[in-house]
This record gives sequence, structure tokens and C-alpha cells, in this order.
Amino acid sequence: MEENKNLLSNSFWNNLFKSPTEISDIEKILKTIPAFKNFDKKQLKLFLKTLHQREYQPNEYVFHQGDPGIGLYIIIEGEVLISSQTENGYEHKFAVLTEGDFFGELALLDNEVRSASAVALKSSKLHVVFRPDLDEFIDKYPKLGIEILRGISQIITTRLRKLNEDYVALYNKTLKNMQEIENAND
Repeated sequence: MEENKNLLSNSFWNNLFKSPTEISDIEKILKTIPAFKNFDKKQLKLFLKTLHQREYQPNEYVFHQGDPGIGLYIIIEGEVLISSQTENGYEHKFAVLTEGDFFGELALLDNEVRSASAVALKSSKLHVVFRPDLDEFIDKYPKLGIEILRGISQIITTRLRKLNEDYVALYNKTLKNMQEIENAND
């Protein structure tokens, strides 16, 4: 693990002047995300103005656990690992995300720090909507803003339900294992 820490980097400033990805690619991806699925072509074009393109090299952090949450990231190309490190140094790998996936949506709703880290596993192109840009968009287009916020709420509730299901399944499995151990000791 110590060896990997030396390989990881962050080049935020290197990404400021990259040329934009084909609009059609990002439009297609946005239409698959609940927050934007009901947008028509004109509405998508309005929203596209809020997006910023970033490129990351393998092992480069998109953000670190504990960083301020400032935006939602959409993967156009590449792979990103989402992981969290415990106080005792154990790294829990939550997911490897690929083209069309998105992450960091909680940052659009709260002012909390990142609960996990995101690191590019391959060369990756991402689009990001920063919270101040989304806030400005919502002020300008409140009906579209409500649609986005509803979509983000849908994403969060879906993930929370899945987490609840996983928790109950793990609890039941643990309970069953404990009962089996007790029966074996009798």
C-alpha cells in the first residue's frame, strides 16, 4: 500500500484548458442519468454549459476522502475506483466505475467532506458540474433545477435502499453463522 501512495498524484491544474469532448457523447450519457433523463435537446444544451472537462492519468486522484465535496463527476471514458480508508489503514473498495457512470452527487446537496476517495485506474475523461455552477443554473432555470434535484434524490434513495438490503442480508448471514457456531459448540 505504501508503494501505491507514491504512484498516486493529482494534476488539477493540468486539466483547466483541455478541449471539450464531443457534445453528442455527453448528451447520450446525461440522458441515462435520472437527474437529466427528462431533459429535451434544448434543455440539455443549456445544462451542458455548466460542465467542465477534466482528464486524469492512471493512479491520479480525482479527489481524496476528506476533501470538500464540490461537484458531481460523469465518466466519459476510463475507469475510476471509489474507495474509503479506515482509521486503521484498511482500504475498502466500493466500486470500479466506467463510461456512463457518475459519482459525487452528494456534493451537490450538502456541504460535507468526501466520504471516499476517487482515483483513475486508467486514463480517464470526466465531466464535472460544480455546485456553484449548478446553483446558478437552478436560479436561472428553477423548473429544470427541480428536475435535477428530484433525479439526484432518486439516485440517493435507490442507493440507500440497496444499502439497506445489503445490511439486512449481511445481518441475517452473520446471525445464521453465529447460530451455526453455537449449535456446533453444543
